[in-house]
Amino acid sequence: MTSILKDIAADLKNSRYAVAFTGAGISAESGIPTYRGEGGLWTKYDPTLYASINYFLQDPSYYWNFFREVRYPMLKKVKPNPAHLALAKMEQVGKLRTVVTQNIDGLHQEAGSSSVIELHGTTRVISCVKCSLPYTIDQAFTFMQEECPPICPECRGVLRPAVVFFGEPLNPQILHMAYEEAANCDFLLAVGSSLVVYPAADIPLRAKQGGATLVIINKDPTPLDDLADYVIHEEAGKVLPLVVMSPENM
Repeated sequence: MTSILKDIAADLKNSRYAVAFTGAGISAESGIPTYRGEGGLWTKYDPTLYASINYFLQDPSYYWNFFREVRYPMLKKVKPNPAHLALAKMEQVGKLRTVVTQNIDGLHQEAGSSSVIELHGTTRVISCVKCSLPYTIDQAFTFMQEECPPICPECRGVLRPAVVFFGEPLNPQILHMAYEEAANCDFLLAVGSSLVVYPAADIPLRAKQGGATLVIINKDPTPLDDLADYVIHEEAGKVLPLVVMSPENM
């Protein structure tokens, strides 16, 4: 694998506009379970109840019980892993323009990445559906000690996370920004994504169709492997630090 890592590092160094696209696999290395597949969250929790906008509007307590029992303790415990830190380092040394992510955990920002496009929103921002006042996850958790679902103390509106629920479209402005990054880049690093969820998976596909070098780092095969210039089926936390530390990028 040493040879392919050197080639990837050289292409990254020579690129003029590099972008990263990340999925659940990179967060799984920090201890956040993926949603689908063996051991995924949706094998334990029914997404039609916990992650559907229609059901949230009917009975938000289902989501908030999931938040209290699973999401909040997880977010308070997990930390960025070497893959997150490597991407942040790439940005800091001027080799990576932005990270487009499917993840909602905020670990890229915690690792130090400043340019992050969150396609599916973030669980770390909470707001009132009535007056739009923002709250932190700690505040929401505190409110839940009094009542569930948590209620805005200003207007008594129900709180909701700033995520895209099933049944909701992606924010068109956010999606447009991601598509622009795909159009502008000449090097795209797809990390920890199965590349099966659309329209998010359009990002690396559009980049490749536009002539960008496509690198896929994922533990399992993806539908775009045959189109990629480089494919590594390995944990990103083992691979990306080696790319950063390669002599080509020192």
